[in-house]
Amino acid sequence: QVQMVESGGGLVQAGGSLRLSCAASGRLSGINAMYWYRQAPGKQRERVATITSAGSTNYADSVKGRFTISRDNVKDTVYLRMNSLKPEDTAVYYCSVTTSYNRYWGQGTQVTVSS
Repeated sequence: QVQMVESGGGLVQAGGSLRLSCAASGRLSGINAMYWYRQAPGKQRERVATITSAGSTNYADSVKGRFTISRDNVKDTVYLRMNSLKPEDTAVYYCSVTTSYNRYWGQGTQVTVSS
């Protein structure tokens, strides 16, 4: 059984920073890409950032230059450093990983940015 445990969400003022963490554990056959998604109220889930097994990264235009995704392959953990946060970044943030056979999701962590 695979578990994805997220942490680091919370309430922050506009312009502030947060770091999200997501640790994968269980019977993983080998993680390929790792992702962060978010879903704001009344909106569809959107991909925020991707990091491949080789360390290549990709970001949504809305967060480029402000968010940084990283990973620790020893700990099977993915991070999202969020700087210069804006009220429109308010959402539930989800981590996800893909292996050769499956995709797994975290339970989500709330990020609220006040103006």
